[in-house]
Amino acid sequence: MQSLPIGKLRADALQAIFDKHQLKDPRVVVGPRVGEDAAVIDMGDRYLVATSDPITFATADIGWYALNVNVNDIAVRGARPRWFLATLLLPPGGTSHASVEALFADLHAACDELGVALVGGHTEITHGLDRPIVAGTMLGEVDKDKLVTTGGARVGDAVVMTKGVPLEGAAIIAREKEAELRARGVSPAAIRKAKGFLRNPGLSVLPEAEIACELATVHAMHDPTEGGIATALVELAVAAGVGLRIDRERIMVLPEGRALCEAFGLDPLGTIASGALLMTLSPADAGAVIHALARESMSGSRQEPMPVFAQDEISRLFQSA
Repeated sequence: MQSLPIGKLRADALQAIFDKHQLKDPRVVVGPRVGEDAAVIDMGDRYLVATSDPITFATADIGWYALNVNVNDIAVRGARPRWFLATLLLPPGGTSHASVEALFADLHAACDELGVALVGGHTEITHGLDRPIVAGTMLGEVDKDKLVTTGGARVGDAVVMTKGVPLEGAAIIAREKEAELRARGVSPAAIRKAKGFLRNPGLSVLPEAEIACELATVHAMHDPTEGGIATALVELAVAAGVGLRIDRERIMVLPEGRALCEAFGLDPLGTIASGALLMTLSPADAGAVIHALARESMSGSRQEPMPVFAQDEISRLFQSA
């Protein structure tokens, strides 16, 4: 039996599993579906929004990291993140009371920064691990008339991307592979700047999602994570049942991200891209949002296939690690 590669399951395989197990609860407005970032449950006067995401590549700032990637999945629903549960799986032999206390301090500080309450979870030392893993579950809420989904994109929409890519991927590579990057000729300045990407321009998309939703009627939002911006665009198109035309030259690839990816032969478009926000809205509204965010738009007329990545490019760095 052939082993599956590191990273998320292929979208077609995962969707086939979902299709075999249909939901029967009528209160589930959005359930498990490829491309959709969070579940949506009808709570009467408003929707409860729920997501779950682990941190498996990064080791530094892992509590802060886990909170922010889960907040992003709530933010792209147009919702406000409220409650967080964290499952902390820690390696034997390298975990102390001090390191656990530091991890919880980091997690609480991140919660305070974003106005989220840490309400539960689980912590254990786990056999077989060589690094800590944090699996987070985030709950949020949104008024029913404010809900945004990945599948809401419409024919004629403009596609807008914020910040640039691969923000998260560049930060991970810089933090985890610094010595190898230096040996491969990447400048210390580029490595140093990429290390700081998680804070500047920042991993969270909550501020720009809130601004966009205040300024315009956003039809769809999506959080590009594993598989990079290319996979996120495909997921958005599939979820909405539309086609996309993207001008590749207008996809903002961060110079440091490009340099770090090229050092290992990785494609920046297929490298984990949290920190960017994808949204679609009418062209008229897009102009106002782009101006407010001072970010790049991604729309155009070049007609060539977007590359599809069976696994995130960054996973290639850890397969033999």
